[in-house]
Amino acid sequence: MKSRDIQKKFLEFFNSKQHAILPSASLIPENDPTVLFTTAGMHPLVPFLLGQPHPQGKRVASIQKCIRTGDIEDVGDETHLTFFEMLGNWSLGDYFKKEAIEMSFEFLTSKKCLGLEKNKIAITCFAGDKNAPKDTESEKLWLSIGIPKERIAFLPKEDNWWGPAGTTGPCGPDTEMFYWTGNNSPPKKFNPQDKQWVEIWNDVFMQYNKTSEGKYIPLKQQNVDTGMGLERTAAVLQGKNSVYETDLFQPIIKKTQVLSKNKDARSERIIADHLRAGTFMLAEKIQPSNNEQGYVLRRLIRRASRHARLLEIQSSLSEIAQVVIKEYSPYYPELNKSKKFILEEMEKEESKFRLTLEKGTKLFERELQILKGKTISGKTAFDLYQSYGFPLEITKELALKKN
Repeated sequence: MKSRDIQKKFLEFFNSKQHAILPSASLIPENDPTVLFTTAGMHPLVPFLLGQPHPQGKRVASIQKCIRTGDIEDVGDETHLTFFEMLGNWSLGDYFKKEAIEMSFEFLTSKKCLGLEKNKIAITCFAGDKNAPKDTESEKLWLSIGIPKERIAFLPKEDNWWGPAGTTGPCGPDTEMFYWTGNNSPPKKFNPQDKQWVEIWNDVFMQYNKTSEGKYIPLKQQNVDTGMGLERTAAVLQGKNSVYETDLFQPIIKKTQVLSKNKDARSERIIADHLRAGTFMLAEKIQPSNNEQGYVLRRLIRRASRHARLLEIQSSLSEIAQVVIKEYSPYYPELNKSKKFILEEMEKEESKFRLTLEKGTKLFERELQILKGKTISGKTAFDLYQSYGFPLEITKELALKKN
């Protein structure tokens, strides 16, 4: 199933369940000064989750552009990304656990929707702690629709609790849906540590508001917030081991391979992820800089540039960004509208980075002349970064080449 078919089916299904369809909000959050980017679909909805009436009603659904950079060092493995598209549906004080779980199960397993095999689904629920009780209510609901007891696991807060998106705000226990991706039949008992079980959907039950004092106060309005990553779901439905093997990434990676002299899967993936994220940030008129959103954008472009260097790509990264614009602009027209700005800013940042590399490499060579022993000091590496913007990764790379 193509990624955009998943997207279409999701919106059609929830529209048939009386959900108003919302466009994706900006990557720059309006309602939360504690974070730099919109990190989840619920971000633009915070005022409505706290009780303000939504102009579109109590049931809404969307596909939200998101940026998360906490796992940036893991990008390039099978699943980690900085930019992703989050499919979500919300109940703003309307339905709660029963309806949310039933709708999730129907969308996953119905032949009209994703058509996943029921006997390959497993569930996690919140185990409870001093702030909130064990979520046996969700367990009973899953049992009632046919999930066997041995396929339900209870996990602690770090696994089965969502939010708040910043330091304070709406949050609550969640129940997560996993799908068996192994070639053999799934084991009777669910082991969440087994990597062949892949999490594809997350239903959050927003029952609490976390205060600045760290207290969890029950919300007057109980909400449902669900999140299904398009990339991960596409990997499952397309039978791929990695999100980078899906139709969302392959055109970008193929372009990278055409331009490169060397082959390295991790570098190709990092370039694809970082330029996809950078292209969407630039479409929001964020510019590379040394602070806040601009700093994240600069870091992404420069990391992509560094990996392009490892692959011996001579062309500008903007050639790869053009593929992102072509593939994604039918769904996000802002990319086409900002095309000139995106490509020019990316080329400018690349040019600045090349100067940084030239200057930093000369300084690095100078340091080698006075170096005693075979170890570059942390102070030298820090000075190269702090004073000249020379990335630590490149200091390591050059040091390795010089033994």
